Amino acid sequence: MKNRFLLAALFAAICVSTGCSDGQQVSETPAATRSQATEAIVKPTESPATEAALEKESAKIMVASDMHYLAKDLTDLQESFQYTVNHGDGKAMQYIWEITDAFIAKVKEEHPDIVILSGDLTFNGEKESHKEFAEKLHEIEAAGIPVIVMPGNHDINNPLAARFTGDTSQQAQSITSQEFEEIYQDFGYNEAVSRDCASLSYVYQINDSTRAMMLDTCQYEPKNLVGGMVRDDTYDWIEEQMEAAYELGMKVIPVSHHNLLDESEVYLQDCTIEHSEQLIDQLESWEVPLYLSGHLHVQHYKRSSEDSGIYEIVTGSLSTPPCQYGVLNYDEDGKFRYHTQALDMKAWAQSTGNTDKNLLNFEDYGKRFLSKVFYNEAQDEFDRLESMKGLTRYQRDQMAKVYAELSAACSAGKVVDIRENAMKKTGYKMWMEEGYQSILSQYLEWITADGIRDYNVLNAE
Repeated sequence: MKNRFLLAALFAAICVSTGCSDGQQVSETPAATRSQATEAIVKPTESPATEAALEKESAKIMVASDMHYLAKDLTDLQESFQYTVNHGDGKAMQYIWEITDAFIAKVKEEHPDIVILSGDLTFNGEKESHKEFAEKLHEIEAAGIPVIVMPGNHDINNPLAARFTGDTSQQAQSITSQEFEEIYQDFGYNEAVSRDCASLSYVYQINDSTRAMMLDTCQYEPKNLVGGMVRDDTYDWIEEQMEAAYELGMKVIPVSHHNLLDESEVYLQDCTIEHSEQLIDQLESWEVPLYLSGHLHVQHYKRSSEDSGIYEIVTGSLSTPPCQYGVLNYDEDGKFRYHTQALDMKAWAQSTGNTDKNLLNFEDYGKRFLSKVFYNEAQDEFDRLESMKGLTRYQRDQMAKVYAELSAACSAGKVVDIRENAMKKTGYKMWMEEGYQSILSQYLEWITADGIRDYNVLNAE
């Protein structure tokens, strides 16, 4: 194992220079022969006694996504900011600083081998937010815990970057892709085994047997777009990196902001990577077992085919109650165990002497806040659609309540706990009968059809 790691370090020293590199120059292995070759690596021909004596190497990884940090100086917490929060998508921005600090404290306590942040690091790509958040991440690395990051669709060249003052907002400075790399150079880019010249993608060595492939799927040039894609040249780079890892007998965990699989059947265009079937085929040809992503603000997982193929785990938004992160134990043979953990904001507040009543009762506060936000979303939809303006106040109220209930449960990956009762409610039936023209009705149909399991635990042994 030590020889393998020395070889990996040699590859890194040869291939990485300042800026991007073309990655390792390796010979091409025909796809048809990879399966047999990989099987030989995963199942070595050693005696049972020797196998039992070997200790399996496992990496403990903390995974968080969609932090959406906002610099403190960019808001006075007044009317404009509060309206944006209350009519948003569930991010508890009024407590984003406390949530961030509580997460950092938890990372220090858990002391994982590495922390992976899969994009949307900032609220809307504000330069001040990026700089302030990077300083926060230095606190984790100062504790001896490496952090690696990638951009999300909110992070670069974002025209929505803003400063909130009173009842107005003013445009704030965003950043370029080069500035993103400079700000976060200590969080993956400077230590990369290989860099992709076509994007902000890179490969990071987690331990002797495992690498993270951080895939930049964002579209920010010439303008910022919500949806994700992989550039043509990046596909070539991915193949080179998979070949290099195979040569060294290493597993690779691909990570992106956007989703590899159709995790949401309603919001495909903005959530699933464009032409993702190409990337799926490429990764499955190398028998990659697991893919990590975010973006949805929903805790979820899926497999590319029912009984085989690659698993994708989507970690929900850290900024959205119940403010969850993922804990992944990944073995050298590609087997893994994943579960989520909600931040204990009450315990953090008590330990820091914070007397804010909402923080000391954050579990209940978070539920009420999220319910209010999703209730407002439904009400805004009723006002927007001409076909729904004839709804009575009672209909609007009942429909908004059940929408809020199911949406909050979906964010936490726990629709299964309330699904049957929610579908019996009058408000749900009204959505099916009166709201069929709304995308929110389609979303509710997907939530209830999909919510047949708890998406917070996944083990592939």
